[in-house]
Amino acid sequence: MAKESVKARELKRIATVAKYAEKRKELKAAGDYEALDKLPKNASPVRLHNRCKLTGRPRGYMRKFGISRVTFRELASAGKIPGVTKSSW
Repeated sequence: MAKESVKARELKRIATVAKYAEKRKELKAAGDYEALDKLPKNASPVRLHNRCKLTGRPRGYMRKFGISRVTFRELASAGKIPGVTKSSW
């Protein structure tokens, strides 16, 4: 389980990226890299990292579900994810 501060920092980054998205697009189109450099570092979408919505785990993230592989396995085994069944052959 990630620390609450790490989760909060990531949410803050998401908000900053959304806030400056249009401005970054305009500056890139104009080729004004000096102005781009003056924007906050966290305004860049490259700095975002996918995290599990429930635990905040940064690794083993499954995009389709928005959770980590560990959490996915627990929820799938408990039958809490619709349409997911344990495979057997």
